[in-house]
Amino acid sequence: MYTSYFARLKEVKNPISICGRAPQWYQGPQYKLLAPKLWFFQLYKEGTINSEDYTEAYNIEVLGELDPHKVYKALFSAYDEEPTLLCYEKPGDFCHRHLVAAWLREAGYDIKELE
Repeated sequence: MYTSYFARLKEVKNPISICGRAPQWYQGPQYKLLAPKLWFFQLYKEGTINSEDYTEAYNIEVLGELDPHKVYKALFSAYDEEPTLLCYEKPGDFCHRHLVAAWLREAGYDIKELE
């Protein structure tokens, strides 16, 4: 499984958005269970909380409510081949898709940023 961002969509095979709101032009599958909660997403964008606070909230309120094995299986059900999880931020920027990737790796799955 891979991660990437919407700006590279033309290079991505089997995209799945994991955002709360995908771009209007995006027509592929979405898995909103992995989307950040609006309250901490907005606070982070405003600069009210930092990436550590965001990570803690995301781990508790999103990932803490999910089973990584069920999520992995659900993500693969959209395609016959490996999906690519998409959101907005560039690879080096702080982003929830990196938190998802780490969470899935901890559960024993191979997931990496699309190069």
